[in-house]
Amino acid sequence: MLEQQILKEALTLAPKNRASLVEKLLASLDQPDKTMDELWAKEAENRIDAYEAGNIKAISAEQVFDKYKSER
Repeated sequence: MLEQQILKEALTLAPKNRASLVEKLLASLDQPDKTMDELWAKEAENRIDAYEAGNIKAISAEQVFDKYKSER
């Protein structure tokens, strides 16, 4: 119920103030996570190593986008 009340009040704000509120809410969700950053860095290194060793091949962005378009 509190969420609905906050939303109702937020919608009465001027557009500039609503936009500012949205930016602040989104920024509050984007908090650094050191563990996650380390995991992604390790994954990236593993993928580079696998590519350089010839265990995986690169795919162009165009191929990825074409595949996505065909699946839609």
